[in-house]
Amino acid sequence: MNNEYQLTNRVPTIEEYVQLCTEVGWKDYMNFEAAEHSLPKSLFGVVAQHGDRVVGMGRVVGDGHIYFYIQDIAVSPDHQNKGIGQMIMEAITSHLKEHAPEKAFVGLFAAQGKEPFYQRYGFQRHDGMTGMFGVVHGNQIL
Repeated sequence: MNNEYQLTNRVPTIEEYVQLCTEVGWKDYMNFEAAEHSLPKSLFGVVAQHGDRVVGMGRVVGDGHIYFYIQDIAVSPDHQNKGIGQMIMEAITSHLKEHAPEKAFVGLFAAQGKEPFYQRYGFQRHDGMTGMFGVVHGNQIL
């Protein structure tokens, strides 16, 4: 990453989180009220700054012992393709290698077309396993 950017190991503030989620097109999919309560419960976070402005983020959630999930990897469109995502993932994987116990499960969901980026960090599809998820809408999981 070039000298224009500074990486800091911390969870983004709710304001930074809303800003980045909006910039990358996630606004309609996020519950920011819930996020405000969720962010402080993150196991690890990292933000990338350009001057005083946060332009990238990533975090790890889970139980801290068996299950770890990489979430919210986002880089502002104006700052993409400058190595910021790579630095965020390197910080996260370094943290996991240091803190996750042997045989811990580390998962993530990759946007379609982004799989090769995450494969560089050891993430693969596994035969016999299908990633699945649902989203709560009203009183249903869809």
